Amino acid sequence: MENDTDSRILKLRNDIDAIDEKLLLLINQRLEHALEVGRIKAQRGTQVLDSTRETMVLQRLTDLNRGPMSKKSVHQIFKQIISASRELQTLHRVCYLGPEATFTHLAALSHFGTSVSLIPLTSIRDVFAEVEKGGCHYGVVPVENSIEGAVNYTLDLFFESDLKICAEKYQAISHDLLSKTGTLSDIRIVYSHPQAFGQCRSWLEKYLPDAHLQECGSTAIAAQKASEESGSAAIASSEAARMYGLQVIASRIEDIARNTTRFLVIGRDAVHRTGTDKTSVLFVTSHVPGALYKTLKPIAENGINMVKLESRPTRHENWSYFFMADIEGHLEDPIIKETLEEMKGICLYLKCLGSYPKGNEE
Repeated sequence: MENDTDSRILKLRNDIDAIDEKLLLLINQRLEHALEVGRIKAQRGTQVLDSTRETMVLQRLTDLNRGPMSKKSVHQIFKQIISASRELQTLHRVCYLGPEATFTHLAALSHFGTSVSLIPLTSIRDVFAEVEKGGCHYGVVPVENSIEGAVNYTLDLFFESDLKICAEKYQAISHDLLSKTGTLSDIRIVYSHPQAFGQCRSWLEKYLPDAHLQECGSTAIAAQKASEESGSAAIASSEAARMYGLQVIASRIEDIARNTTRFLVIGRDAVHRTGTDKTSVLFVTSHVPGALYKTLKPIAENGINMVKLESRPTRHENWSYFFMADIEGHLEDPIIKETLEEMKGICLYLKCLGSYPKGNEE
């Protein structure tokens, strides 16, 4: 009986090897086609990264998938293949709010794959500046958290910048408690970002009520500190544990499950319509009663779904505000274009920040 089982396993493994050989051949054929597409794009002077095309490819493959592979696995595998295609065409430089092992880093990896040059920067302003001056093709910045709300500094920079939103990425945020020893009783001080402390407050009060909480600029910096100091721990990602040689004391210690952060990919590309898109606009209204209502009225009258509205002070004049709105649809859709033209005639100032494929919310 045992020999029969061994024979079956051997046959299955031989079949897997044969399938792997076919997969390798087909992937290389795909890369050769992508390389030719890159050459044609170079002759035309168009960008290599085509978010619209990539979104449609992933959606098509997801629809074709009949399992047992999960939707998430389909995306992960083909994201890497697409990323390898881009690497052959040209190595993209992508900057992000660093350092390494932050959730922005993980979002950049998830969106672009590993076949790009990822460059950590110390501030959101630095990310905008590096893309604006052409040092990087794209930047990745956080814009809102499902618990903490908007990242106001990112919103403010769009008021000053001419960069476009090229894509959005929703990244699930899960916090682990990390230390060198992996022992809870050793911990006297915990390092982390203020938002992480806020999101793990109940767990800390229950399991580490006497520990000193020390704020850091990022969860990655917290992990680095914990790796250098005995009796300390960090609240950070599992990726930070791997990078800084730490052990996981407790996983998923956040108080509220399904904590998600939305990240934006910024650049100069005009992204074409996919059919499941979102458009972001920034506008300033007159400082008179009913101005905001009148500006938003065309959106309602044209049956367009507004999924987000934020207000921020302009900083140029006291009690003066600009607004950012996200609506469903693409600037290439006639109804969206007509609506924005109508709004532009009502408000003092309107700027389209970009139309891009809607991200998959975690």
